[in-house]
Amino acid sequence: MLTVPVIPDTAPFTPEQRAWLNGYLAGLFSRGQLDPAARPHALKPLTILFGSQTGTAESLAKRAAKEAGKRGFAATVMDMAAFTVAQLAQEKNILVIASTHGDGEPPDNAKALHAALAAADAVRLGNLRFSVCALGDTNYLQFCQCGKDFDAHLEKLGATRIAPRADCDLDYEEKFAVWLNIALGGFGEAGPTAPVIETKTENPKLEILPGFGRSNPFPALLLTSRNLNAPGSAKQVHHVEFDLAGSGLVYEAGDALGVFAHNCPELVSDVLAALGCDGEEAVPAPDDTTTSLRRALTELYDLGKPPAELLAHFGGDGGDIAVALHHVVDVFAARADVKLAPADFVRALKKLQPRLYSISSSPKAHPGQVHLTVGAVRYEHVGRARKGVCSTFLADRAQPGATRVGVFIHANKTFRPPASGDTPMIMVGPGTGIAPFRAFLHERRAIGARGKNWLFFGDQRAATDFLYRDELAGLMREGVLTRLDTAFSRDQAEKIYVQHRMLENAAELYAWLETGAHFYVCGDASRMAKDVEAALHRVVETAGGKTTEQAAAYVQALRAAKRYARDVY
Repeated sequence: MLTVPVIPDTAPFTPEQRAWLNGYLAGLFSRGQLDPAARPHALKPLTILFGSQTGTAESLAKRAAKEAGKRGFAATVMDMAAFTVAQLAQEKNILVIASTHGDGEPPDNAKALHAALAAADAVRLGNLRFSVCALGDTNYLQFCQCGKDFDAHLEKLGATRIAPRADCDLDYEEKFAVWLNIALGGFGEAGPTAPVIETKTENPKLEILPGFGRSNPFPALLLTSRNLNAPGSAKQVHHVEFDLAGSGLVYEAGDALGVFAHNCPELVSDVLAALGCDGEEAVPAPDDTTTSLRRALTELYDLGKPPAELLAHFGGDGGDIAVALHHVVDVFAARADVKLAPADFVRALKKLQPRLYSISSSPKAHPGQVHLTVGAVRYEHVGRARKGVCSTFLADRAQPGATRVGVFIHANKTFRPPASGDTPMIMVGPGTGIAPFRAFLHERRAIGARGKNWLFFGDQRAATDFLYRDELAGLMREGVLTRLDTAFSRDQAEKIYVQHRMLENAAELYAWLETGAHFYVCGDASRMAKDVEAALHRVVETAGGKTTEQAAAYVQALRAAKRYARDVY
């Protein structure tokens, strides 16, 4: 008769949960479904903490828990917003999966724990063993900074790193799988290991669900791409619609759509000219087949910021060259004397990365379709006109009724309308930040929700930039949109923004919060979101009669209760 390990009283479970788990483990052992080699780990509780802004880290935490369970761990997934340093001090084994948001900032649900660990009086964590997986994007200077911070804070507080930190770029699947394999194995060993995973190994990848997704995008037919701005606007914002029929893709209001674009043909021609190529040269593609250089540049590669390998080829780690560089074509302009073979150039580039856009439709209101609100990015740098890779692809080159575009759903479970249709909503979404709130309002109309809805919208000029003006007017007539406050910054001498409208209506805004309203923000992270948060604190101080510290605690309580959510970029 097999001796089945018992989940100890120290594991983070209720007695009922512990009894069920013990029975479940007993069944697995008796049926031979749990590898006997994993039996020593069955006694080990494992807590997996996630810091997630758009849901990626949360999804990976759940996958990590599933993999850990297969190896006999009693894994518990925890939202950082519901976890304190005091609780951390009681843990033995933890995995941290944290994304980096904005300019090196922690995601909203990780801010409190991040600050507490960095505090001078933080408790020691000498009995804790940990490993960190950091998620980020190398297009940003503060790559994976939040994960690096957690890694450094835990080590400083005396915790033992049992597996090296993994710093994952947008293509995180392989590195995440390698990290998890090493980390789970590390909990069975003593002592710290080396700093950061950088090399690839032959470890098997984690299970990936079948169907259409990031690694297998659905070729959706573009139905509509129309400019929402009136003539004379300084902007070009398009309302974009895709057909999802036959895809099996399912989304909810608040989710994002991943879109794969092709590079601009003019840009490809510029790069070919700089290389001295005609585009017919054969180069290796990422799948190890041979393709033409023109096709590789057009379909497979993102000609964005110059990669380190390319800078190194042109003379060092960037240095004075990098100051003026913005694009790979600038590298060639700066060093016209250096020649690069087409195959070497292609190898230095990263694969084309999808762009994520907040979905502006509700599946309940528009079944079989998904809508986006996309601002075309155009500007000039070093005397050259620049274009956003995906935004101008959708605005200029993709043809409604003819072009199919690779898409996938990126779930954002932290950004949803209230579960109860009776709960009031306050939404702050200037510019294209209106996208998810259009979805929220359409959803509430479709389900007959009775909760009040207040929208703050702003842009440059009312005459040319009032996105979805007619739709919003219709929603107000129907009683779906209870209140609409607008701020058009260029329509008067003094610039007025959405945060100013919030302060002007502080008493009523606070009253809505006091009756249980959820507060949402979508849009620019670098300035708008910070200004709106500062205004929210000020609203609570002035209308609620609170001190600065009390207002901060009030806002933090909103965040912890999931009544304050942001989708910022």
